[in-house]
Amino acid sequence: MASLQLARVADIISALARFGMAAVWIIAGVQKLNAQMDMAQAIQAYEIFTPEWSGYLAVAIGPLEVMGGVLLLLGLFLREASAVGAVILVLFMVGMAQAWARGLVIDCGCFGYTANSGSQGMNYMLTLLRDIVFLVLTMWTIRRPYRRFAIYS
Repeated sequence: MASLQLARVADIISALARFGMAAVWIIAGVQKLNAQMDMAQAIQAYEIFTPEWSGYLAVAIGPLEVMGGVLLLLGLFLREASAVGAVILVLFMVGMAQAWARGLVIDCGCFGYTANSGSQGMNYMLTLLRDIVFLVLTMWTIRRPYRRFAIYS
């Protein structure tokens, strides 16, 4: 009886992780689809990539995020899509951490570029904590994907 309840709780967490991260990736990606110039500026603010590479990334990131979210939503390659998502999240977090350590005042560009972020930039601590939660959900999906309503997992 207790193991059945634990399995139900794990299923609920798995469903929330899969569909929650699908929503995160789709929302983040859609907001970037028609904002390549703004995204290129947000990427350049990290002072990691050249302007040319920032432009390439600005064009690629939105569609890739949408595609990853759709894969999770449909239940296609759940572990693989989540593994790619985990790598992307870690790379985002490393970029933010290095910008924070260098004292850069920037907008992360995570959910599109917000020109009204003011002179204070993003709250690095809250943004990194949010991404840690996203990473935990993503890792949960790799470990225990929610296969119900999945086309192919």
